[in-house]
Amino acid sequence: MAKKILVVDDSALMRRVICDIINSDERFQVTGRAVDGLQAFDLLSRHSYDAVVLDVNMPRMTGLELLKELRKYRIPARVMMASTDTREGAKTTLDALELGALDFIHKPDNAAQCREGSFPDHLLRILDAVSGSSVSVLETEPAKSRESAQTTSKVVELVKKSPSRTAGSKVVAIASSTGGPKALQSVIPKLPAQLDAPVLLVQHMPKGFTASLAERLNELSEITVKEAAEGDELQKGVVYVSTGGMHMNVVYTGGRHVVHYTDEPHREGVKPCANYMYESLSESRYDKVVCVVLTGMGADGTEGIKNLESSKKIHVITQDQASCVVYGMPRSVVNAGIPAQVVPLEQIAQEVILGVGVRS
Repeated sequence: MAKKILVVDDSALMRRVICDIINSDERFQVTGRAVDGLQAFDLLSRHSYDAVVLDVNMPRMTGLELLKELRKYRIPARVMMASTDTREGAKTTLDALELGALDFIHKPDNAAQCREGSFPDHLLRILDAVSGSSVSVLETEPAKSRESAQTTSKVVELVKKSPSRTAGSKVVAIASSTGGPKALQSVIPKLPAQLDAPVLLVQHMPKGFTASLAERLNELSEITVKEAAEGDELQKGVVYVSTGGMHMNVVYTGGRHVVHYTDEPHREGVKPCANYMYESLSESRYDKVVCVVLTGMGADGTEGIKNLESSKKIHVITQDQASCVVYGMPRSVVNAGIPAQVVPLEQIAQEVILGVGVRS
């Protein structure tokens, strides 16, 4: 049976084009249309949909206002944002993701362009992931609580008492996709500033969004978070977020590990691709690589970790199915037979700390 989709957009032409793309795929059927958030709220109050494709800027009630109302009145919905604002308005997009939207797509400036290039396939790919998710806007609450902060402190004290278990030179490499920006707020802010390793992060986002993501995570965290620049020397206690639209690698030169970007084509359908990051670490001087694979569709990370495993000591941590927005990337790692520690999202930060230790 085709999945039921609600399309919300104030442009009649854009609404029709998006509906045509969705209805062209036998997996989906548009069963609801709304011209603004207010009309969408009414429909969502009375009907059930497998996913909602939601515009941002609309009269009477914007997309962000609708997400707030859905949370307020406890109305479940799986939402993907589709707006021309999502390219320049990275902050708006991150706000939407924090309010419960599961993913987003940049909508071309005019309806005719929506029918061209990769947009239709990209829209359907994201829609498939969002409509198949077990998570709704009601299940994406902010994660950093006083209790979790206390747990982090206890873990830090524990590893300080057993420094031998984390001896050697280490690096953490994280891969995440759909649901990642929200999941990362349950991981990065719990990492201590004295973490005894640099952290590399590949989040599947377009160019322009990764800088805003890094800034937001930095505001929430004790550990320093920045968008990685070409030539950055990796430092302990710093999280390096790969810029969108390029592949982040690590090279060892002049006695230093530094960031190097490459411009190969998309791999696993994404750019940046975490496989490049993992594979580049095989030539590094690190004694141990802690590989973390979070929520996301597809299989990015699996091939890179398998290649890295042949040359480095690795510790693989994957997010469990119950806490994932989309259990694609972590499942791929497990199904590939890679030995992995499977843990709930809330426990990933403490496992990273136990894996690499802290500086005294």
